[in-house]
Amino acid sequence: MSRTTATPEASRHAADRRRIWTLAWPIILSNITVPLLGLVDTAVVGHLPDSRYLAGVTLGATLFSFLYWGFGFLRMGTTGLTSQAVGRESDGEVRNLLGQSLLLAAGIGTALILFSQPLIALGLWLLDGSEVATALAAEYAQIRILSAPAVLANYAILGWFLGQQNSRVTLAILVLTNGVNIALDLLFVVGLGMTSDGVAWATVIADYTALAFGGALVMRQLKLLEGRFLRERLLRLGAYGELFHVNANLFVRTLGLLFAMAFFTSRGAVQGDTVLAANAVLLQFIMLTAYALDGFAHAAEAIVGRAVGRRRWDEFAAAVRSAAWFSLITAAAAALVFALGGQYLISLLTSLPEVRATAASYLPWMVAMPLITVWSYLFDGVFIGATAIREMRNSIFAGLAVYLPVWWLSQGLGNHGLWLAFLTFALVRSAVLTGYYLHYRRTRWRPSL
Repeated sequence: MSRTTATPEASRHAADRRRIWTLAWPIILSNITVPLLGLVDTAVVGHLPDSRYLAGVTLGATLFSFLYWGFGFLRMGTTGLTSQAVGRESDGEVRNLLGQSLLLAAGIGTALILFSQPLIALGLWLLDGSEVATALAAEYAQIRILSAPAVLANYAILGWFLGQQNSRVTLAILVLTNGVNIALDLLFVVGLGMTSDGVAWATVIADYTALAFGGALVMRQLKLLEGRFLRERLLRLGAYGELFHVNANLFVRTLGLLFAMAFFTSRGAVQGDTVLAANAVLLQFIMLTAYALDGFAHAAEAIVGRAVGRRRWDEFAAAVRSAAWFSLITAAAAALVFALGGQYLISLLTSLPEVRATAASYLPWMVAMPLITVWSYLFDGVFIGATAIREMRNSIFAGLAVYLPVWWLSQGLGNHGLWLAFLTFALVRSAVLTGYYLHYRRTRWRPSL
């Protein structure tokens, strides 16, 4: 009897997990292509006869990583609003959200090109590289900035498809982008003898190639949607109210994260090149974990948003439960790998004995980090899907309010104090988002009786 009654519930849980996994695996796989491209860029430029080209590309690429990450709200905001429109079965709204997001991306991208000179100068000044590296990075950046409209439009397209629970498009676009980029790197630098400018042009051409491919996929998808683009939705500023509200809070939240990362890097640099290098190695462990956890968070965005649009709080809870199941398993596995094989992973990333020894002394922080950050990754996805963006922003403010005092009070612990502050920042973020979620599950997101 008990076995018979338990079977339907177990089947529902299994179906929910399959749905999360179906959406998550293409995202996780596409994330893997990102560091692969970085490795190829480094390998190609690193084999040039002068190391200044590698320094210039590294500096320029770092600038654009921060710049474009700051506009990641175009992907996240589009996903949340589109998934809710899908839940409401409003094809016209889905269509017009794409148009609004693409126009916003084009506007921001064009502004970045127009104001590129002061932006690049300020960014490179903040990065504080050598004079030679900065000059090459400026040349690289003046070329890379030309792809800003394409990069931001691709963010909108990826968010739009993910909001419709089509994550395989994400995989296809990113694999194409990075594949073209790698091929052109080899052609321009190895084949044609170009230097850092060749790497920059390879990236620009790859970004516009991805936009053309994504545009073709968009045109095919639009044929399946009813309705049409409405001029008043696309050209009237007041119609962008919800999109501006969501994206503004996401932008502030992202700036807070960028500040936390930049502060961590700068405080590590003050302690010397060896500590800076050791922290850079360990941050790769965090990024590796993030690539996997982001897959489940992004899947939660799409399913949660659809459930919110349909006002189906049972589906909402099931999506969170399934994403949490995968996320916790992934976080526990990462912690175990870092505990048992952390020193081996460090040796793969650096051959310098002093950096290896220094990084190994901070490995316990790596074991704890996935178990703490897993909740912030998970609930970021949930709140993006529910477009509860102020809560995400507030979690950053709360984290920073604790992060800086903890760092100040623990300076006597050296780099251990810095890692303590960074872990505390993540802990507060996770606690605040978890608290918001539990509160809203009792009030706002509760099934009606």
